[in-house]
Parts: sequence; C-alpha cells; structure tokens
Amino acid sequence: LETTLALENYRRACDSGRGAVFFSIARGKVAEGIDFDRHYGRCVLNIGVPFQYTQSHVLRTRLEFLRSKHNIQEGTFLTFDALRQTAQCVGRVVRSKTDYGVVVLADDRFGRKDKRSKLPGWVRQFLSDAQLDLSTSNALGAVRGFLRRMAQPVDDRDLKQILVDERRLRELLADRARENACAPPPIPAPVNPAPPPPAAPAPMDVEAAPPAPDGRMDVDAM
Repeated sequence: LETTLALENYRRACDSGRGAVFFSIARGKVAEGIDFDRHYGRCVLNIGVPFQYTQSHVLRTRLEFLRSKHNIQEGTFLTFDALRQTAQCVGRVVRSKTDYGVVVLADDRFGRKDKRSKLPGWVRQFLSDAQLDLSTSNALGAVRGFLRRMAQPVDDRDLKQILVDERRLRELLADRARENACAPPPIPAPVNPAPPPPAAPAPMDVEAAPPAPDGRMDVDAM
C-alpha cells in the first residue's frame, strides 16, 4: 500500500510539471516490475553494485551446488547476478523505441572490463572510454547536452525512416526466411569410418580333426 501511494504521488508530481525523485532499492518491486516510461523516468542513478547478501543460507547452498556440480566459482556467479540486476534497474527508464533517458552508474567498479563485459549489449554500446570516470562537471555537461538534443521536435517522416513499424518488420522477417530457405544445405564434414575389428580365430573341433596317414591323431590339429 505504501509503495502504491508513493508511486501515485510521484506520477502526480511529474504530470504537474514540477518533477520528482523516487528512491528505491535494487531487487525490490520498483526496481524490477514497474515501468517509468516517458516523462515518468528520464534519469536513473544507480549507486553501488547490487550484490546479494552473501551470508544468506539459501545463497550459500546455491553457491555450493554451482561450485560442486557445474564448477562455477562464487565470485563469477555473484558478479554476473549483480550486473544482471543492474541491467534490470537501468532498464526502467527505456521502455519503447521512442523513449529515452540518462543512466548514471555511480561506482568506479563499472569502469572495469570484467564488470562491463557482463552487462547486456544494449548497455555496453553506450559505455565508451570517453564516458568512463567522468567528473561531476563533465557528467552534468554531457547530460545537459543529451537532454537538449532529445528535447528537439522530430519530424514524423524522419521518425518513420528511423523506426521499423510492424508491417516493415514482417517484410524483413519474410525476406530472411526466404534467404534461409534458398541457402544450400551445409556440407557435412567427412567422417572416417572406423577400421573393422580383427577377426577372431575360428574354434577347432577336436573330434572333426582328420587322422594322420598312419592312423594316429595329428597333434597340430588339436
């Protein structure tokens, strides 16, 4: 109930033109299940890396299972899970093809390559070296210029050339399906047949061995 009332007050402040700031924690209802599209969300400030509470018994059991069954180390899983949660948080502000927003990752650990590589591609494409380790003044200047550009009116004709509507998407999918249907089948790699196993020696029946010319049994035949 408190979350519902807070969201209603927040949206009411945004609709009135005053604007508002909404505080939340990662891994909560607001950070994962609620959209802040259009003017309801133009900036998300992510402070810190949202790691899980490592003393949880459930988490310790899961880490032990991943380590014993799949050879996944504890640090690898915790880092991947934290950055996946980061992507959930920053994705609250971009909810459609025409939506836009500013994302601030306020932690220098996001500048490390091992951390950035685990973020999804739609986030990594905006994390160039020029946008890392910015000072407060440089970050504010970049944000001010971005919002100024995005506030300019867009011609509908230009927007139709940039975006793909449902009809055009169906045409592109149909063209790709035809290309895949006309493509020659892949040539299978040659497989060298395994050599046949050596033939086992045929068993010799002692009773069927022919007698020697002098009437004695031939020992070699046995």
